[in-house]
Amino acid sequence: MSRFVVGIDLGTTNSALAYADTRAATADAAAPIRTLAIPQVVGVNDVAERPVLPSFLYLAAPKEFPAGGIDLPWEGPGDRMVGTFAREHGAKVPGRLVSSAKSWLSHAGVDRRGAILPWSAAADVAKVSPVEASSAYLAHLRDAWNHLIAGQTADDRLERQDVFLTVPASFDAVARELTVEAARAAGLEQVTLLEEPQAAFYAWLAAQGERWRKKVKVGDLLLVCDIGGGTTDFTLIAVTEQDGDLALTRMAVGEHILLGGDNMDLALAHAVAATLPNGMEGLDATQRIALGHACRDAKEALFSNPSKAAVPVAVLGRGSKVIGGAVKTELTRETLTRVLLDGFLPRVAPTDLPARGRRVGLTEIGLPYAADPAITRHVARFLGQQAGSLHTGGNFVKPSAVLFNGGVFKAGELRTRVVEVLSAWAGEAVPSLEATDLDLAVALGAAYYGQVRRGKGIRIRGGVPRSYYVGIETAAPAVPGIAPPIKALCVVPLGMEEGTEADVPGPEFGLVVGEPAEFRFLGSTTRRDDPAGLVLDRWQPEELQELAPMETVLPAEDGQAGEAVPVRLHAHVTEVGTLELWCNSTRDPRRWKLEFNVRETSEEVP
Repeated sequence: MSRFVVGIDLGTTNSALAYADTRAATADAAAPIRTLAIPQVVGVNDVAERPVLPSFLYLAAPKEFPAGGIDLPWEGPGDRMVGTFAREHGAKVPGRLVSSAKSWLSHAGVDRRGAILPWSAAADVAKVSPVEASSAYLAHLRDAWNHLIAGQTADDRLERQDVFLTVPASFDAVARELTVEAARAAGLEQVTLLEEPQAAFYAWLAAQGERWRKKVKVGDLLLVCDIGGGTTDFTLIAVTEQDGDLALTRMAVGEHILLGGDNMDLALAHAVAATLPNGMEGLDATQRIALGHACRDAKEALFSNPSKAAVPVAVLGRGSKVIGGAVKTELTRETLTRVLLDGFLPRVAPTDLPARGRRVGLTEIGLPYAADPAITRHVARFLGQQAGSLHTGGNFVKPSAVLFNGGVFKAGELRTRVVEVLSAWAGEAVPSLEATDLDLAVALGAAYYGQVRRGKGIRIRGGVPRSYYVGIETAAPAVPGIAPPIKALCVVPLGMEEGTEADVPGPEFGLVVGEPAEFRFLGSTTRRDDPAGLVLDRWQPEELQELAPMETVLPAEDGQAGEAVPVRLHAHVTEVGTLELWCNSTRDPRRWKLEFNVRETSEEVP
């Protein structure tokens, strides 16, 4: 085992690293957890350490900066930078700035291994893939670690440590696999995935010590409400009893909701633009993007200093003869509160569900943001969906307490609003658990989990957060214009533990050798009682969601192209936290791994 356990929060907006030196652990206590102050370029000829690394990648133009102007203490790509200066300088040149790579990594509608970012870049910009951008952030953390911690000691390099890398609980199997791929591209081979809401809860456990047992009781259902830069994640953790002691089990996670701080920044940009003479229409595409970045900075400035009533917002003008050289306005605290509270956290009833946006025949390709920005309605939907699957009685789950996570909740007004709404639904006070540093909690919790894996601390049980199914095409007479209906074969039940594998009961399948064989792939966060091998003839649309398909090409042997090989399926949930599905021949030792097809658009199953 490695000397260090390292937790990495690969965030949409910021990334962070925490670690524990296991040599400092004792028989009775885990080792203390520390965070890494990350060296990064903060200005031309200026490198400084910061507690977080902004998850922004700037693709510099040739000779854009003076020689050595953006050099780091270690050798790196001179035409690329990540971190604070990348974010701030990139806001002025958004066509060269990669942001929200994590959201793109989970977008099934694009080629996530293809060079597509920045999405709005000009033709002369050498784009990168979401996987490559994610790997660039991890590579910077690797180099920072090796510079500050490892030094000349090869065994202490980050590549040789046990790394616990966090992902949204709502990430499906494809997004998880691509995250691991990004880590391996950065040289990190000993990687285990951990859900971010669980990591936040682990950080709470680490901060509380033994006091946590007095803050909760058997029967409690604890809601983790995690709103980051790009995603909204909900998780329910149950407090149970095992051998006379308290135990924790992750019971449910929410669906993937692309909604977070990015959406808030965009809404603030529209509100601020309304104060300009020509509104948003008076700005070109580049200025609009820059305004969004400027509003994000202004938002963070207001949240960090409650005494400020307003913060200036400026966007560079177009061309060299723009009056005043820039478009100037301000973000007021009144606007900030009105837009974020009323727009994103309105007071709603527990029966109010998110609005579904009507799709236009032709739509611009981009991130599939949630149609309804009201996060409180998404909470209502989650608690309502889980009430049936958890058999709690009533129309929605009443959480016993809520733990907040994500930089959005650094604003006390936003935390207060969520508590007010939950308490109104429950008919009694729903307290909030005292959160640790919201920028660093996920990294701290991941490092704590690394020690839990070595027997130090309390482990949250739960297994995989959703059940997985393979679509089976029904044998039926062909009807022009009507696709044959499909059935769904459960291959991984919800809660299957990491590091376990099993044969999938059921019929044999015929795989054709020498030709591509595609498997339609589905998932559910609510069907917790389906065992492996169960075949569903029908289901409610909200119960199962189609994910990226899985496909493989079976090599033809002895000129037998086109032969149908009888196989059975075998499921393996790896220790890393990814999913493998294998086709095992029933007549010889051959087996084939099903590969995710990340170039296809996911779609709803009729």
